[in-house]
Amino acid sequence: MKLPKALLSLLLAGLLAACGGPRSVVPTQSTLAEVRASMGSPTDIRFDQNGEELWEYARGPMGTETYLIRAGRDGRVKAITQLLTEEQFGKIQPRQSDKAAVRDLLGRPSDEAFLYNGTSWSWRADLKPQLGQFVVHFGPDDVVLDKIILFDMTDGNDNDGGDRGGGK
Repeated sequence: MKLPKALLSLLLAGLLAACGGPRSVVPTQSTLAEVRASMGSPTDIRFDQNGEELWEYARGPMGTETYLIRAGRDGRVKAITQLLTEEQFGKIQPRQSDKAAVRDLLGRPSDEAFLYNGTSWSWRADLKPQLGQFVVHFGPDDVVLDKIILFDMTDGNDNDGGDRGGGK
């Protein structure tokens, strides 16, 4: 059976896309060069206090995943972590965690707002079974005042039952 060229091209593109991304990264085997070839340029590169390189891949702004690739000084991947999880959110402690700790736990925020009494950072998150925003509010001293989860109220098709003023 012969496949049409267009279908064959689509299948090949799909297979190539499946090869890239975080699933193609193998801790202790993959190198940072292989990560860049597979996943592209990182959203951010920073170093921890031990000199390990941290590559962040934010899939946003509306994406719900941020992957952190940790590599040793030898350039080999040590670990890959999905940062936007309920477990990570739970590690943030009001009146204890500061901006640097939150940044390390969740990666770069997708949104930042400046308020009269501090700053607010938010991340888009897949909070099964719904999508939403995880929001952290910092005081003027850059320490977490509170955190909240805001669930999306629509099903993605504007079928939330609300009146849009259009009448029927």
